[in-house]
Amino acid sequence: MELILEKGRLDDWIAALEGWQAFAPSQEDEVWGYRPTASPVRLDHPNTVQPPKNFAFPQREVFFRFEQVKGEPPRLTPVEPDAARNVVFGVRPCDGRGVVRMDTVFSDHVEDSFYLGRRKNLAYVGLACLKPASRHCFCKSVGGSPVSTEGLDVLMTDLGDCWLLASATPVGETLMQAAGALLTEPSAEQRMELARRHEEALARPQKSAVADVGNAATRLKDNFDSPLWEELGKACIACGICTYLCPTCHCFDLNDEVSGGKPLRGGRVRTWDSCQFPDFTMHSSGHNPRDSLGSRLRQRVSHKFRYFVENFGTPQCTGCGRCVSQCPVGIDIVNVVNRVCASV
Repeated sequence: MELILEKGRLDDWIAALEGWQAFAPSQEDEVWGYRPTASPVRLDHPNTVQPPKNFAFPQREVFFRFEQVKGEPPRLTPVEPDAARNVVFGVRPCDGRGVVRMDTVFSDHVEDSFYLGRRKNLAYVGLACLKPASRHCFCKSVGGSPVSTEGLDVLMTDLGDCWLLASATPVGETLMQAAGALLTEPSAEQRMELARRHEEALARPQKSAVADVGNAATRLKDNFDSPLWEELGKACIACGICTYLCPTCHCFDLNDEVSGGKPLRGGRVRTWDSCQFPDFTMHSSGHNPRDSLGSRLRQRVSHKFRYFVENFGTPQCTGCGRCVSQCPVGIDIVNVVNRVCASV
């Protein structure tokens, strides 16, 4: 389904989505993030600092609460995922591809009911990147596209005075149907303009690229013990920004948080974790198999370009460039992959 929405009617479409809480990129303290929509909604943003993965995989969530009264059995109270329906506007194609990879991780072998419970009530309205959303984008070199619909329910393309909306899933069709008469059939000229703009976007060069992503898994395996890892990892300060801002990083920790007082109360909590933290692989014995910066950098890069490829046949990295643009010490994952893969 392809339909036209006039530029001034975006807020009207959002208002017509009864039963959905809408979110869109907005700027706060010079930081772009997804927040509840406020009129007028603008979609002229660069890529957001944080990807939209927290809608299905929040940074902190409680699985169940417990209470222990002396002399009585412990009381456990499950916490169900929020059943609210959320629709997220302005999602870039690289983040759409991140959604697919997160879906794969949380449904493979064991289904994560908390993630999937939120995911079934989520819709993503994407925005085609007619110009790079960041100077660090490299989506094309990892199999992506600035006009990809992967992981998105609707893709919006800016045609100047209007948007062309293309549904990619049945959920996307439902969202578009809710707009009713706000949407009109595209003319032949508008379809031609869509094709022209997408072609230009695909042809537009990106600043950096993974040189040989097809052979990266093999080369990374061959160079597992390369001294380059320690050299390239020296600058790392283990802040975790690269993983917390990644649309596909999904490692987490589980803790029982206990409040003081009587009766004893608390909850089992899942929080994001990072393989770049020194204690991520710390054993209870005190042994740490990844006790150096280089070994932890190797783990992150290998997970993106080797292990995920071996398990699922595709790189985990979507080329959004956040880990490059936001790294406080300038570590560039593209440079790391290219240098290690090129080493003898």
